[in-house]
Amino acid sequence: MDRKVYVTGMGMITSLGYDLNTTWENLKAGKSGIDTIKRIDPSALETQIAAEVGSGFEDYLTTKVSKRQRKQMTTATRMSMAASFQAIDQSRIDFTTCDSNRVGVIMGVINTSDNTEIEDLTNHHIVKGMPSAPASWLSIINGLKGPSFNISTACASSAYAIATACQFIKSGICDIVIAGGTGSCVTSVQINGFNQIMAMSVNNDDPAGACRPFSKSRDGFILGEGAGTLILESEESAKARNAHIYAELSGFAMTEEAVDITAPEADGKGMARCMSLALENSGYTPDQVDYINAHGTSTYLNDKYETMAIENVFGDKARKIPVSSSKSMIGHTLGACGAIESIITIMTINTGIITPTINYNDPDPELQLDYVPNVCRNSEVNVAITNSFGFGGHDATLVFNKHI
Repeated sequence: MDRKVYVTGMGMITSLGYDLNTTWENLKAGKSGIDTIKRIDPSALETQIAAEVGSGFEDYLTTKVSKRQRKQMTTATRMSMAASFQAIDQSRIDFTTCDSNRVGVIMGVINTSDNTEIEDLTNHHIVKGMPSAPASWLSIINGLKGPSFNISTACASSAYAIATACQFIKSGICDIVIAGGTGSCVTSVQINGFNQIMAMSVNNDDPAGACRPFSKSRDGFILGEGAGTLILESEESAKARNAHIYAELSGFAMTEEAVDITAPEADGKGMARCMSLALENSGYTPDQVDYINAHGTSTYLNDKYETMAIENVFGDKARKIPVSSSKSMIGHTLGACGAIESIITIMTINTGIITPTINYNDPDPELQLDYVPNVCRNSEVNVAITNSFGFGGHDATLVFNKHI
């Protein structure tokens, strides 16, 4: 069995908005959600800026999740709940009419909290610390009895979750899967850890301009927070309930570089292999791709090797394909980035608007692709890919296309 897989609902939360529409409008406008860190005192840290999410998203949860349940959730889990219920609402799905045994939940989660949210031993620290908490809570609240679990593959976690969900539907295990990811890691422990390996920007005097993917002056990524969720559905299920179809997830690849725990494989060879396999899986050729949502972290090696990988896969067409990085505006949301950037890619397909790579003011002469500098662009996009490349050599590429 090899069924088509459609996206019928989406929801997200980022530093640019508590819902998809607000975030999308700010992305189109090229706004930055990066600012001086407010949740903790950053004065002793090398990096003192991040793309934090405020508490306003929790108002949405009061109508969906009981106060007692919310008390047992960390910020990351609550963000996942909010994004997921947005996606469910958008999809107009009624789970009481579905076979609950055939509805799954798969979430990309690196961790649900830092120690500051679970260190109070009287405050539900066991359930708060469960990496599988977002998937479990969604299943419990909605009465869903299909596969329910989390995937942790560093920055590719939620892309792996979406790809796995796609395979569950294609193989006939599930009819519907709620898939996505969440990340809330703006802590002194995380920031110090990334600073030790010189992965993060230290441009504290210019928060909005600090994340500079593909620019010569890039000096590392900026931590972001957020959550993204997609409702994936078989063609039969979507059409039976007359669901609106936002895009088809036509292909994917999940690969391992097996080279280094932090550095990508030299010359982007692993990244190129992942993109090529994803296109082969989708049935599309490189010539048919209209847009690439880059992993685009603003680190020296990622941007260089991802560019080289695109040149390797797309050949002469590489410099004609728009490539942009939303991390320039919302930071690196770690476990959530694959899901959030999938939604951005799908919105691009639906609206014909490509969001920009902001802060692209000093091009790196080594990197010669079309990075959609600074302002959004109108362009018809029928087929697009989104990349997620994580520490440990975990690579994932997803291929989305317009539903006709």
